[in-house]
Amino acid sequence: MTFAHRPVLFAETIEALNIRPEGTYIDGTVGGGGHSEAILRRLTTGTLLSIDRDPDALQAAGERLKGYPQSRILRGNFAEMDSLAASVGITQVDGILLDIGVSSYQLDTPERGFSYQHDAPLDMRMSREGLSAADLVNTLSQQELVRILLRYGEEKNAGRIAAGILRAREQGTIETTGQLSEIVKASVPAAVRREPDHPARRTFQALRIAVNGELDALEKGLEAGFGLLKPGGRFAVISFHSLEDRIVKQTMADWCQGCICPKDFPVCVCGRKPRAKLIYKKGLAPSQQELEENPRARSARLRVAEKLPESGAGIDK
Repeated sequence: MTFAHRPVLFAETIEALNIRPEGTYIDGTVGGGGHSEAILRRLTTGTLLSIDRDPDALQAAGERLKGYPQSRILRGNFAEMDSLAASVGITQVDGILLDIGVSSYQLDTPERGFSYQHDAPLDMRMSREGLSAADLVNTLSQQELVRILLRYGEEKNAGRIAAGILRAREQGTIETTGQLSEIVKASVPAAVRREPDHPARRTFQALRIAVNGELDALEKGLEAGFGLLKPGGRFAVISFHSLEDRIVKQTMADWCQGCICPKDFPVCVCGRKPRAKLIYKKGLAPSQQELEENPRARSARLRVAEKLPESGAGIDK
C-alpha cells in the first residue's frame, strides 16, 4: 500500500524543532512517515514516538520506519499523547510535531470518502471507526446541520444547504460524496456556483471536522503536549485552515502571556509568568515556490513555541 502524502513547510518544520541527537520527540500525526523519518535521521540515542489514528497511515509508516531502532509507533489520537507516551515509558519530550488536518492520501483515495472530487461512499472517518459523514447527514436535525456548517465550515449558506439535505433525505438515503456534492450545488445561489472554489468545499470540511472531532482533539492535544515538553523543548504545529490556526495561535499566545494585572496597577500582583516564547511571531507561510509546486499548501501556517523554564527566565522582550 502506498500512503502518499506531500508534507508542507517540510524543511522549515524539521529545522524549527531544533532536534538533538539524544532527544525524545513525538510526531502526533505520522501520516506516511515523512516527518518521522526526517526526525529519526537526526537521532542517535534518542527516541521518536509516532502516533496516528488512521490504520492505513500506521501500516505505511511501519514499513517506512522499520529500519530505525529509535522508532516507536502507536495507534491513537494525539489528543491523548500524554497517556500514549506514558504507555511506552515516555514522561518528557524535547519536541512535538502536529501536521493537522486531512492528508493527501486521504483526499486522493476515493473510497475514504473525504473528497467532493470523486463519487464514493460518504465516509470521512480518519480512524475508520465510529459515525461516518453519511450517518450525520442522514440523521441530524436541520438545526444541528446548520450549527456544524457554520461552526466548522464558516459556510454562509448553511441554512440553504441544511434545508437541501433534509429535502434530499425525503427521497432516499444520502450515501455518496457525489450525491452530497450535487445537493450542495443545487442548494446554493447561482453566484456561488460560479466562484472558483467548489461550492461543496466548506460543507465537506465541516462534516469532516465534526466526524473526527478535530478541533476538540487539537485543543486537548496542545495542552497534553505542552505538559510533556521539557524547558527548551519546542512544539511545532502545521495548520491548514483558519479554524485550526486560530486555536493554535490563541493557545500559544496564552502560553506566552505574562502578567495579566490591569495596566494601572503599579506592580504585578497576579504573579503570572510566560510559559513559552514564539519562534515565529506571526507564524510561517509556504514560499511562493512551494505554492507553485503544491497548490494545496496555500492555506498552511507553521507556528512554533518553545517552553521556558518555570521561572520565566530568558524571555525575549
